Amino acid sequence: MLGQRIAHPPSTNYAEEFQLPPAKRLKRRDNINISPSRPLSESENHDASPRPISRRNEVPDSEAESSEAEEEESIPHASQTELESALPPVKTDKGAIAEYEATRAADDNLDLQGRLGQRKWVQGKSSIYVDAFNLALETVLDEESHLFDEPEMAVFQRWKGLSYEGQYLDIADLNAAVDELLRPCGLPETTAMERIAPGESEPPKDTVLSDSFTFADGSVDRIDSLEEASSLLMLEELKELAKEAKVQGKNKGELLKALRRTSQKQGGLGWSGLKRCDTEESIKSELLVDIDEETDLLNGVGTNRDSHFVRKILSNTGPCIRLSSAAFKLFERVHLVFYRSTEWTEKSLTTIILARISRRNFPDYIVSRSTNIFLSRSILLEFEASIRTQFAVDNVLEFSGTVNKDGLYKVKGIFEEVYPRWLTILAEEQRKEDRVYESGEGAYLRRFSPAWVYTRIVHKGTYVLGRFKEHKREHQLLTELLDQHLFHAARRGAWYQRKALLEEHYMWALAPHEDRSDEQQQKHWKRIALRTCEDGLQDRECHIIYHHDLQKRISKLERQLKVAKRHQHDFGHVRLAKPIERFVEGTRVERERTPSRNGRRRSSTDKAATTMINSSRRGGKTVWLDPLESNGECSVEAMCLSHYRSMGWKGYHSEGGVIRTLFGYLFYDVLFTYIPNVFQTPFQTCPLDLHTDAFYPSRISEINQRLNEVSNGRGVEILRRVHEEQKEKQTCVVGIDWGFEIDDLVEIVECFKGEALSTICKVMAQEYQQRGGGIPDLFLWNTEKGEVMFAEVKSENDRLSDTQRLWIDVLSGAGVKVELCNAVAKEVVRR
Repeated sequence: MLGQRIAHPPSTNYAEEFQLPPAKRLKRRDNINISPSRPLSESENHDASPRPISRRNEVPDSEAESSEAEEEESIPHASQTELESALPPVKTDKGAIAEYEATRAADDNLDLQGRLGQRKWVQGKSSIYVDAFNLALETVLDEESHLFDEPEMAVFQRWKGLSYEGQYLDIADLNAAVDELLRPCGLPETTAMERIAPGESEPPKDTVLSDSFTFADGSVDRIDSLEEASSLLMLEELKELAKEAKVQGKNKGELLKALRRTSQKQGGLGWSGLKRCDTEESIKSELLVDIDEETDLLNGVGTNRDSHFVRKILSNTGPCIRLSSAAFKLFERVHLVFYRSTEWTEKSLTTIILARISRRNFPDYIVSRSTNIFLSRSILLEFEASIRTQFAVDNVLEFSGTVNKDGLYKVKGIFEEVYPRWLTILAEEQRKEDRVYESGEGAYLRRFSPAWVYTRIVHKGTYVLGRFKEHKREHQLLTELLDQHLFHAARRGAWYQRKALLEEHYMWALAPHEDRSDEQQQKHWKRIALRTCEDGLQDRECHIIYHHDLQKRISKLERQLKVAKRHQHDFGHVRLAKPIERFVEGTRVERERTPSRNGRRRSSTDKAATTMINSSRRGGKTVWLDPLESNGECSVEAMCLSHYRSMGWKGYHSEGGVIRTLFGYLFYDVLFTYIPNVFQTPFQTCPLDLHTDAFYPSRISEINQRLNEVSNGRGVEILRRVHEEQKEKQTCVVGIDWGFEIDDLVEIVECFKGEALSTICKVMAQEYQQRGGGIPDLFLWNTEKGEVMFAEVKSENDRLSDTQRLWIDVLSGAGVKVELCNAVAKEVVRR
């Protein structure tokens, strides 16, 4: 019942207290080795963009898809925002940014729009980071300034008045920039209404603007805890400090933990630590430390070493600054309004600009940026608060290991606070849907309603009620969740399943009997459970992946109720066939690798002592010989593909690439149908809601019409039309790989049964993001037999994942043949 784990970005990472942005160290002049064209910012830590996972020139389309290269090199992936997912795969690394900033012009009077329109940049006068944020700020203030009150507008005016050095924190004139950021200014009083935030008693600490404001905080006034001060140290500095404190650790995290643990146990004694150099500045800092320590000892303050560690660290680092938490929260709100997403990364700042200046062809569609996504400031603030409340729930149920009773009680308390407000907003959204929106067009906008977040919290509340055995209340909530059709349609199948289970096993003992015996009461509720399953199958918003389980429960209930055979449901046409197992023998290659010791240069002894690495261990990629390619080395998938080719099959090792390409071709018109609010820029490869559960209900009539056309055999006609219109331009469309030969795609569609291809496309339309991974490795077709087949390749010790099992069920249910191809090494060659 927990559903899929949803990652939360650092921007919403609130647990008990608001996590302040890390402080920024001010480097001394003699230690500066950074180019003046780069800012001292957290963005320096994100210098490499992930390598594209597409084969040929395919547009990446799903976070769920992973390539072999990524698995081998273990490249961490940041969560993409909906806007980033819709933009084309442009380079966003340091090289791309440098290329943007290297486009110089003699005219230094160009404004932001001039630089973007003419792609001109003046050295030392602007940067892509400043341009990106100012683009977001200008757009938001032009279209949605009503979402900000008087003090916030004053802060924006102050930002616009900052010099380039202050906005960019340019080290060319660092002192002037810091002075600007630390200079306080007065703010007017607000006339905005008080916020509504069930589940959150007050805003996070220091995030509300007061009558005085600064863009940055200084370490002298703000840093008073060892945890925050120690985060300023580099690893070598931390090792020296740990050595002085007599603590040990294998890495920076362990050293910090040990240092903090030690400081809480031991009493405060004066001690001397590491020094960089006896400069005039450092001598003054040491004198201040000694004076402060003596003052604390005289006043009885500092009964542990915490304060001594803090002072010593700050004397070593020198003065530091950090973005003030109030400014951080306000700028974060600008990004939320501009990007229409609660998740944003550093690449959110740059991707849209780099996409704008790239020379690519994009589909023709109507750009529609709604200005009423948040009708009022109070709704925006409530939405922000609901995201933090949701994270508090997820932090207990999903991010903290085994959930204890205290955690369950905490979540239940949050749920009880949210529930009344959820009912109120739910009724308001339903009235808005009935009176304001056309059919389905409000689906994407509803994701920015607090009710969307509250619905997920209520969903989590049903799990907690189940854990407390409050099944009657849980059943009531599931009924209310199913009665509404506005939020989280993708969960409706799970709600039907859980509701039917409660009705089958628990409700007969909890509901009034009304003069029925226990046996009659059980049968009564089993009949209700049967109707619930039937409703689920008839619900057009219940995703097809839940149909199999609902059908199995219907068959079981009908047997228990002894329903006459002629009245029972017949699901024979969708009965799942087990995938056929095939064993393919081949020659596996094992590599000899020379081990290195901690990255040091190997000695002659090391070079002689080579170790055989068995690449067939769990999770490892194996190397095989391809008998059809002169015994050349290949992957296990290529070896198995050659085996199928020898049997008369054609095929690709595409891991879903063929399916996504067919979906892009067949649903091209549907993808770019005009729906308000989902095309915010002219540079998108798909609508913003494709990766959400709003895509399917917003276009349900168009999708069903296209599914009927595919079922009736018009797939080849649609395929050829889109290819003729878009192939020459190489239009950037999500999922489409223009490298596939059109003749192959036509043969594939002709070999597909229309109903089977329609079913697969429906699954993709309902859950495009979730179903991006798990598709079997090999796609095969045989023109003589007029048949398609999928094959999942497994080496020794490999197992099917849950997503792979789900796709096998979907394909089998659609009548498509699936094989499990087990590669067996009849011979091992060592090279």
